[in-house]
Amino acid sequence: MGVDCTLFTQLAELRTRWRPEGRSLMLGRQTLKIEPRFAKRYEAALKRGGLEGRRFDYLQDDGYSENMFEKFGFGQIETMDYASYEGPSIEQDLNKPVPTKLHKKFGFIFDGGTIEHVFNVPQALENVFNMLKPGGRFVSANGMNGWVGHGMYQFNPELVWTFWKRKCQCIVHRCLGIHKIPGHAKILSFPDAAKTGQRLRLKGKIPEGRVYLYYEVERTAAPMLETSALQSDYQTRWAASA
Repeated sequence: MGVDCTLFTQLAELRTRWRPEGRSLMLGRQTLKIEPRFAKRYEAALKRGGLEGRRFDYLQDDGYSENMFEKFGFGQIETMDYASYEGPSIEQDLNKPVPTKLHKKFGFIFDGGTIEHVFNVPQALENVFNMLKPGGRFVSANGMNGWVGHGMYQFNPELVWTFWKRKCQCIVHRCLGIHKIPGHAKILSFPDAAKTGQRLRLKGKIPEGRVYLYYEVERTAAPMLETSALQSDYQTRWAASA
C-alpha cells in the first residue's frame, strides 16, 4: 500500500517511544507519497516527533520510503519482496519459510500492506516471528475493513492477540483500528478478548471506508508455542466449562 499520511503519522509518533537496534526490514518496498490535502498534518506529525525539515525532505527520487525510515531513526532499512520488480534487497516468497540465515537478524520489521497479499498467511507471520530478534518489534498496517478486492484478506484484531500474544508469547504494545483518511474517525483500541471473556462487539463502531488494523508487537526471549492458535473467547468458554 505504501506509507500514506496516516502511517507517516504513526511512524513519527513511534520514534518518540522506541528506536530499533541492529538491522531493519520492510516487507515489500513501500512507496512514500505526500498527499497535498494533508500538508498540515504531515508538518504537525514531524513537529510532534521532534523531526527536522519539512514533509518533502523525506521523499526520495524513486518514490520509495527508505529515506524516511532512516531520517525517522529506524536505520538503513532493507526491503524484502517476492520478485525483483521493485528492486528489493532480499527476494523472498513469504509463502515459504525464510532461510535460517535470516532468523533473529532484525530489530525492526515493518509491514505497510504486504501480508494481506500473501496466500499462506500463517507461514508469512511465522516468518516475521523467526526473523525478529528478541527485543525487536514488528509494526503492521494491513486492511481490516473496506479493502475488499485490494488483497486476498482483511484482518481481525483477534489475530493479533491469539497469534502474537498467546502463540508467540510476544508483548502487544498497540492494537488499533485507524481510518486511512486522517481525522475521519476516532482511532479504535482493541482489547484482548481473553481478558474481557467476550468476543469483540464492533457492530456500528467500525467507520465506513478503508480502515487499517495497525499493531505493534515485541518479541520476547520466549519461543513460539507448538500448540495451535485458538480463538480467545472460545478458549475462555472451554476453560469455564471444564
